[in-house]
Amino acid sequence: MPAMPVSAFEPSRDCDYCPRLHDFIALWRQKEPHWFNAPVPTFMPKEGPESVRLLVVGLAPGLRGANRTGRPFTGDYAGDLLYATLKEFGFARGAFEARPDDSLELVGTAITNAVRCVPPENKPTGAEIATCRQFLTPTIRRFPNLAAILALGTIAHQSVVRALGERVSGVKFGHGSRHDIGGVTLFGSYHCSRYNTNTGRLTEEMFRSVFKSIRLSL
Repeated sequence: MPAMPVSAFEPSRDCDYCPRLHDFIALWRQKEPHWFNAPVPTFMPKEGPESVRLLVVGLAPGLRGANRTGRPFTGDYAGDLLYATLKEFGFARGAFEARPDDSLELVGTAITNAVRCVPPENKPTGAEIATCRQFLTPTIRRFPNLAAILALGTIAHQSVVRALGERVSGVKFGHGSRHDIGGVTLFGSYHCSRYNTNTGRLTEEMFRSVFKSIRLSL
């Protein structure tokens, strides 16, 4: 597969394809000028895209998480659970200290979001999700040895299904769901947000069970 320019995978820092998200980030640049406040790029392993076997896809950056730090799932509770589990199953190494300059490294894994910009109230619109798929689709294609994708939540799942060229109606989401699409296995999990864990919708053991299945599949 020929290499694509980085711009095919990542929106520019001042991307204005989604006016509402662009304006929301502009507002937070005024409020918190030292935050990242831009589309959050995919977190990659040092070994490069050829090493990636697993791609984790979340919904969107959290306001005080990735939008602040510039690294997916970094700076909020969801990252604490995600990175601890990745480390447990050998998909990450080093110390996760909730900041982008810690010693955490991914192993054969990349992490991205279906929507790269932080949305108000953590709720992107359907049009915003569809617009940002122009980056998700080539990101998935970027990894020649990709074997598994983990979608965190319904929206991420549906966007991945569409990016893979399938119909959402034929590829249902559920916690622990598993679908083989074009040589890649799509796994589903409830999002590892504090809300889901506090309400018991997602337990640590439920989350671990999905990663156990992923590890056994690779």
